[in-house]
Amino acid sequence: MQTLTYALPKDSQAWHNALDKVAHLLPVSLLDVSGLSNLPVFAVVMVVDRAVVPSIARLDELMVSFMQTLPKWRMQMVYDDETAKTHAHKIVAGKQLADVVMSRYLVMPAQLNDTHIKPDVARRMMDDQLTAYLRQELSADGFDRVDVHILNVAQILTKPKLVCFDMDSTLIEQEVIVELARMCGISDKVGEITERAMRGEIDFATSFAERVALLEDTPETVVDDIIKHHISFSSGAHALMRALKAEGCWTILVSGGFEPFAKYVAQTLGMDEYYANPLLTAEGKITGYIDPVVIDGKRKAQIVARSAERLGLNMAEVVCVGDGANDLPMMEISGMGIAYKAKPIVQARADVALNVTGLEGVLFALGQRFDKV
Repeated sequence: MQTLTYALPKDSQAWHNALDKVAHLLPVSLLDVSGLSNLPVFAVVMVVDRAVVPSIARLDELMVSFMQTLPKWRMQMVYDDETAKTHAHKIVAGKQLADVVMSRYLVMPAQLNDTHIKPDVARRMMDDQLTAYLRQELSADGFDRVDVHILNVAQILTKPKLVCFDMDSTLIEQEVIVELARMCGISDKVGEITERAMRGEIDFATSFAERVALLEDTPETVVDDIIKHHISFSSGAHALMRALKAEGCWTILVSGGFEPFAKYVAQTLGMDEYYANPLLTAEGKITGYIDPVVIDGKRKAQIVARSAERLGLNMAEVVCVGDGANDLPMMEISGMGIAYKAKPIVQARADVALNVTGLEGVLFALGQRFDKV
């Protein structure tokens, strides 16, 4: 079988070099990340299905044309330095990842001293205008195959040291409790409750108790069967974990699912820690009861915050990735919250949303290239 390898530039100075070129226009030092966070200076990352935009040159043309509609703003292209590319980490992906074109830009007002625009307002404005422009330039189908990430440049300059992930429908393609229900013949009942909880329509802890109660007397051997035959990893999961490890990141799985599955997923992916709800059994069967402390959205955020504190990190150095409403609390306290093929409510509130790639798209959201060798 062919081994597919991707290059992750090592210690890239791409964003710093781009900022150096406009440093004379900035009212703060490039070393003052906190000061930069208060300015409307943005990292724009565009990721497009190659079938829609075939080359970086064409993507850059689109961005240049868009910037011409904003005469009071300026753009700086972002490129990796040769040293970073020469010494790039070689990451084995195992299989073909999404075939996309990716390019990066530094965008800021032409006269920073004359603007009083708040960064959050400016970012939303930029997002709305760029979205409208791409809708106009690309077909409706083509627009759906574009991810645009607009972040305050301070978020890109802050190197992530802790990356936390949800499990179900994020690291793996399944919702484990739905798989358990399918094996028990109660898919419709459990599936309906799960979807309502993930959309944020009902309390997670209550819904969790209701779903688990439906599993009472299920043989615990079903767990091994599901792990062996019904769990598949999301595209890019293995490659992403290898890339994060190469970058020195600590990785944690934080799931509202069950420990046996979380243990399998975390160990298979080589993650550092995992947290999940115990699956209570007795005499070889699932009891239908739950532990008094349920890992819901609030508990996920607590685990992330305490892990960062234990590792001596500030929350700006933490990235959280998830797809459901119960992931929002941990995403909102982190330096960057990334929605992965998520529910609409999550995409709307996350810093960035991934839709056209697999999990390797996390690297793009972090402002890095990840190109097939």
